[in-house]
Amino acid sequence: MKTLLSLLTIFIFSFNVAQNSPRKSLDPGLYPFYHGVASGDPLSDAVILWTRVTDDSITIDSVNISWRIATDTSMTSVINSGNGFAYLNKDWTFKVDALGLQANTWYYYDFHALGHYSIRGRTKTAPVGDIDSVRLAIVSCSNYEHGYFNAYRYLRNRNDFDAVLHLGDYIYEYETGGYSSNISGRDNQPSNEIITLEDYRLRYSHYHLDDDLRALHQQYPFITVWDDHESANDSYIDGAENHSSSTEGLWTDRKSNSTQAYHEWLPIRSPVPGDQQIYRKIQYGDLIDLLMLDTRLEGRSEQGGSASDPNRTILGQTQFSWLTNELNNSSARWKILGQQVMMAPLEIFGATLNDDQWDGYDYERGRLYDSINANNINNIVVLTGDIHTSWVNDLPLSNYSASSCTGSIGVEFVVTSVTSPGLSFLGSTTTSAIALFNPHIQYTNLSEHGYLILDVNKTKVTGNYYYMNDVDNILSGEYFDDAYEVLDGEKCANQSSGQTIRTTPPPSLAPDYPIGYLSNTNNSEEEFVVFGAYPNPFYDNLTLQLFIPNSTDLKIEIYDISGKLVYSDAINNVSKGLKYAKIYLSFLNPGIYSLKIYNKEQVSSKIIIKK
Repeated sequence: MKTLLSLLTIFIFSFNVAQNSPRKSLDPGLYPFYHGVASGDPLSDAVILWTRVTDDSITIDSVNISWRIATDTSMTSVINSGNGFAYLNKDWTFKVDALGLQANTWYYYDFHALGHYSIRGRTKTAPVGDIDSVRLAIVSCSNYEHGYFNAYRYLRNRNDFDAVLHLGDYIYEYETGGYSSNISGRDNQPSNEIITLEDYRLRYSHYHLDDDLRALHQQYPFITVWDDHESANDSYIDGAENHSSSTEGLWTDRKSNSTQAYHEWLPIRSPVPGDQQIYRKIQYGDLIDLLMLDTRLEGRSEQGGSASDPNRTILGQTQFSWLTNELNNSSARWKILGQQVMMAPLEIFGATLNDDQWDGYDYERGRLYDSINANNINNIVVLTGDIHTSWVNDLPLSNYSASSCTGSIGVEFVVTSVTSPGLSFLGSTTTSAIALFNPHIQYTNLSEHGYLILDVNKTKVTGNYYYMNDVDNILSGEYFDDAYEVLDGEKCANQSSGQTIRTTPPPSLAPDYPIGYLSNTNNSEEEFVVFGAYPNPFYDNLTLQLFIPNSTDLKIEIYDISGKLVYSDAINNVSKGLKYAKIYLSFLNPGIYSLKIYNKEQVSSKIIIKK
C-alpha cells in the first residue's frame, strides 16, 4: 500500500552471515516448538490449531506430532486429541482442525513431538444462538522494519476480547532497507526481496520468532486475510506494482509461492481443502455474520483505467455473488465485512486519491451498494486495514446527508497500522481538506500506530481506537484516543461517550512455559539451533536460519553421500542472536549431502540437504 503515500506527498567468504537481530536469547525450554503455537478460524464446535517443529537432526521428511485440547491449563480435562505429521514439504508446519468442542468456550491446547511439549495455547470457540456481545481486536500492517510490535504485546495483556482479526499485511515482501525506518536490529530476513517459496517461508519464520507476535498468537484465535504485501505491493489477480516478470519470473509462480507459505504458516481454514481461497464466513451466534473478503488476489483487475468500467472488478464475479448471497440470506443482527482496502470514497476537489481502494472500482462498489439498498439490508459494518491510518466513515449513496443521517448503507471502521508509516507529514491543512470534501468521514487519525477494539452487542457496534506512544522503543506506553458507534437500525456513525469496557471476569492466560519445563535442568543454558535450510532441495545457494547462544566462531562442513568432505569454510566472532548464513554451492553436483555446523565449543548441528 504505497500508492496513497506517494500520491499525497557480514562478512563475505563463500557464505555471508547477517549480524542484525535484537533477539539475544532463545529459551531452550521451547524446543522443538520455538515458533510457538497458534489457533484460528473459530467455529462453534471446532478451531484450527497450528505449530512448527524445529530439529536440526531430522533426517527424514516427516515428524510425528500429537496434539490435545482441554478445558484447563494443566491439560487434565482433555476434550479431544490426535496425531499427525509435520512435513518437510510444508516447512515442518502442522495444522489440525480440532473438532468436537463446545460453543463459546475457552480451551487450552498443546503439542508433543520428539519427546517434548510445546507451550500451551489458549483459544475460544464461537457462540451459537442468542448472545449478548462479542469483542474483537482489529490489527493490520505490521512491517518488521518500521518498529516493534508493541500493539501485539499490549493486546496480549488486555485479556478482554474474544479473537484477533488481522486484516492483512501480516508480513512485508521488501528487501532489507527497502521500506524501512532503519531501526537498529529490526531488519528483514532474508535480506533480499522475497520471491521464491523458500523466501516467503523464511520471512514468516523470521516474524514468528518475534516475542510479541508469538505471545499474541498463543493467547487468542486469529481470523486473517491477506492484503498485498503478503505477495507484493499493490497486487492484483494478474500481477503487482512491485513485480517485474523480466527479472522476477512469472507472477503466477510468485503468487502461488506467497499463498502457499501463507496457508502453511497461519492458522487459517480454507473453505475448499487444498484451495488458496480465503473469503469465508464465521458466525458468532445470531449476533454477527463475519464475512472475510479477498479484495487482492481472488478477482481484482489491475489498478488504473476507468473506475466506472463495468468490466473492472475488485472481488471477481464468483466472490461478489457469494457475498451478496450471504448478505441477502443473513439472519444475524450485524453483518460485518472484514476486508483490505477503504470502501468509502476519498476525494479532494472531486479527484480520487487512491485507485487501489474501492474508489478505483466504483462500478462494482455501486453494484454492491445497490444490492444492499434494494434488499433493505441493515446493520452493515465494514472493517478495513491497508492505509496505515485510522478512519470512521459512513458509506454514502448519492443522496447522502450527514446532518440527517440518511443515504448511507452502513459504517466503516479503518484500523491504523501496527508499525507501518502513516501520513503524519500532511498536517492539519490536509485533514481539514479531507473533512471539507468528504462529509461522510467522521474521524481521522493520520499519524499514530495501534489497534482497534470492536465491541459488538445487540444495541450498537463501537470502535475504540488505541495508539502507541511510539514503536521505535519496546513497550513505550499506549493510550485511548476516541470511540465511535453505530446504533442498531441506523446507518451512520456517531462519537461515543467514551471507551467501552468488558466487565466479565477474564479466563486465565495460558502459561508461559511448556509442561515439564521446570524439570529441564538445561533451561538456564541457551542452545545452538538451526531453524532451517532454504531452499531444500537447493539449486546454487542455501540460506541457513540459526540461533547463536554466545559470540563464537562458526565452521561449516558439507559431506557427500560417501562421507567425503566437499566444502569447508569458517567465520570468526559471530555475535550472539538470530543469524542468517547464505552458502554458495553452485559447484556441487546434484545429490544428497550432509551439512554440519560447529561453534567454537564444537557443538554441532547436522542437516541433510539435497541438490
